[in-house]
Amino acid sequence: MRTLPAFFERGYNPRTLAQILYLRDALRWRLRRSDAMVAALILGALHGESEKSPSYLSAQMPRTISTKPAYSVRFWDKHDYHPPERDVFGLLARQARFRYASPLPELRGQVELTDFRDLHRYGSAKRQEASCIITSPPYLDVTSFEEDQWLRLWFLGGPPHPTRNRISRDDRHELASAYWRMVADFWRTAGFLVERGGHVVVRMAGKKLSADSVVQGLTGCAAVAGREVSLVSWEKSEIPKRQTDAFRPGSIGVRFEVDAVFQMA
Repeated sequence: MRTLPAFFERGYNPRTLAQILYLRDALRWRLRRSDAMVAALILGALHGESEKSPSYLSAQMPRTISTKPAYSVRFWDKHDYHPPERDVFGLLARQARFRYASPLPELRGQVELTDFRDLHRYGSAKRQEASCIITSPPYLDVTSFEEDQWLRLWFLGGPPHPTRNRISRDDRHELASAYWRMVADFWRTAGFLVERGGHVVVRMAGKKLSADSVVQGLTGCAAVAGREVSLVSWEKSEIPKRQTDAFRPGSIGVRFEVDAVFQMA
C-alpha cells in the first residue's frame, strides 16, 4: 500500500482503506457518468458519524466537513475512537439500490465544473434562460471550502492533506472589506442568466453579521446585476445544534442562516 500520512491509518480500517484507494485510482469520474455517480456516493460516505450510523467509512468525524488531520488524531485518541471495518462495495450497492428504487426522472440536467461567476462564458449557459437560481455562497469568515473539504478533494485526486489557495485563490470570503465585492460578482452573472420574472434564492450567513445586514448586503449588491431586482421575502432560521459543537466545543461560527428570495424584471 502506498505511503499515506498517519491520519489515514488512524482514520480507516486497513481493508476499508484498500477499497477506497482502489476506487480512487479506478474511477474515471470526469469521463464516465456511471463512475461520476459512484464517486458521488463515496463522497457522501467518506467520513461522518460512524459511531451512530453504518453509512460512513471513517472513524468518528463530522459529515459536513473534514477536520484537520492532527486534530482528528488527537480527537480519536482522547475519546478512544477506532475506525470501523466497512465493506465499501457493499455500502455502495446498498446506496445505489436506495437511490434507484424510484424511476429515473424524465428531465435531464447538465453539470459544469466551474466557478458560477464564470458560467456566462460557457456556451451551455444562455442569456436570460434560467427560471431560478438556488445558491449558498461562502459565508463571511466562517469556512474555507478548500480546507474543510480536503478529504473529499483528496479522493478526487488531490493531495492527502489540507490545502489553501491551491484550488481557489479568491479569499474575499475571509475579508469583511472585500466580501460584498465577491457577492456583487455573483449578481453580475445572475443578471446574465435569469429570465424575466425568474427568481434567485440565496442562503447566507457570516460571523458578526446580523440577519438584517445580510439582507441589506444582498439587496445592495443586486444593483450591479444590470436588471431590476426586487426582494420578495426573507426569513431567518436559527441553528440550535451545530455539528462543530460536538467536535470542536467552543468554536465560533454562525448561529443562524438567512434565506432570501429575489425576483428579476
